Amino acid sequence: MPNALAYLMLIAWPVITYKLFQRVSLQQAILWCVIGGYLFLPPLAVFDLPLVPDMDKDSIPAVVAFVICAYILRKRVEIWPRHPVMRALVAIFLGSVIATVLTNGDPIVFRVIENAEPIVFPTYALPGLRWRDLGSVMINQMIVLLPFFLARRYLSHPDQQRQLVMVLMVAGLIYSIPSLFEVRFSPQINTWVYGFFQHDFSQTMRQGGFRPIVFLPHSLWLALFMLMSVLAATALARSAEDPDRRRYTIAAVYLFGVLVLCKSIASLVYGLIFTPFVAMASYRMQMRLALALGVVAIVYPMLRNLGLVPVDAILAQAQAFSPERAQSLGFRFTNEALMLDRAADKPWFGWGGWGRNLVRNLESGEIESIPDGRWILVFGTFGWVGYIAEMGLLAGPLVLLWQQVRRHAASTLSPFAAPLALMLAATLVDMLLNATLTPVTWLCAGSVLGYAERLRYPGLFTPKRQLFDGHQALATAPPPRKRRSVL
Repeated sequence: MPNALAYLMLIAWPVITYKLFQRVSLQQAILWCVIGGYLFLPPLAVFDLPLVPDMDKDSIPAVVAFVICAYILRKRVEIWPRHPVMRALVAIFLGSVIATVLTNGDPIVFRVIENAEPIVFPTYALPGLRWRDLGSVMINQMIVLLPFFLARRYLSHPDQQRQLVMVLMVAGLIYSIPSLFEVRFSPQINTWVYGFFQHDFSQTMRQGGFRPIVFLPHSLWLALFMLMSVLAATALARSAEDPDRRRYTIAAVYLFGVLVLCKSIASLVYGLIFTPFVAMASYRMQMRLALALGVVAIVYPMLRNLGLVPVDAILAQAQAFSPERAQSLGFRFTNEALMLDRAADKPWFGWGGWGRNLVRNLESGEIESIPDGRWILVFGTFGWVGYIAEMGLLAGPLVLLWQQVRRHAASTLSPFAAPLALMLAATLVDMLLNATLTPVTWLCAGSVLGYAERLRYPGLFTPKRQLFDGHQALATAPPPRKRRSVL
């Protein structure tokens, strides 16, 4: 269980964030609030408040950054994108949960003894959804999107995107220190600091050693973040001049070494493919790769649901590469099949929360499925409508940016938008196997969307000039001076 320090850090984060906003720029404060909270706040520790979703390391930084921007600094944070398709996806993402709640009012019923009267077991674990749950679910959906809204507005200009990739690189360099410590001495830092270990320790043991986890939910999450840091350092090296280019190149090489030591095959493969693209490929080539991966991430669940994915052939290839990895992949496929059968009973709006989307024993209620991929979790919880809304918000910016890339010369485009698109695409593909959707992913998606909208709608975020501030300013303003004619 988390110790007192874990909860104290969650309580103190709003104060820390407020001090950040006082001392650094708005963009830097947003970035370090969201990314720093994701990296250093305790996992699994939550405040379970009534009528609102659990407040944890993901939601607290997002809410605090939004409240400070919108209500203390009085900055505009629009929740509706300018592009009509993206606006519709936001509306569906927030509003489709109403149908999910309304279609899941029945409790999950189990028969403890064969042919006996059915009872609700246990009553507190799998209740039906009620109107009081609707507010909590909708608030949670809004909180999830807060980093997306903030990044779209304040992290989408080329200069702001440079700050984003810079923070990703610096955060990766800082996080590499405890990561290398855990590689050498085993993952213990979260236990020492927050009093508990956040996952199954056996999953941190790979290839005769350890893979780091530090304060993240799983070692795979850390490896994916290191991949983002590598791509960020590579993008900075490509756009910089000497001697900065040499420093960024050294940082990229060092971070790639840390990525190798993370012992995550998927993230390492992404790094081997994406890093040369960011370093040498043209802007359009980078965007083609990002768009192709985004299409794969969207289409795979549809093909999987229709039984068109050659699972046996994929497992055979994995077996030839690594029997251990093939066993893990086969376990994922088996659980996907169980979850798909469960989701087929309520395909449009899903089963809702409280673990209702999981496969359970009909008599004991014991969980018999362990979902891994983010897509199957969303599909089972919110159905096809919720899945299309979430994946559309994440992959839609790739499509919109590609449309603008084709219309503009590469020399006029931000050198960091395509690398951010690749980071987003890598996460989308990884979400097919793991639930690695994080606030950092939403930051990348919002930044890419905002930049695409800047290109499509020039002057979109240009502040309108205000000539007067109220009636008093109008009354006290001096009369305009008459210009002397030169004729």
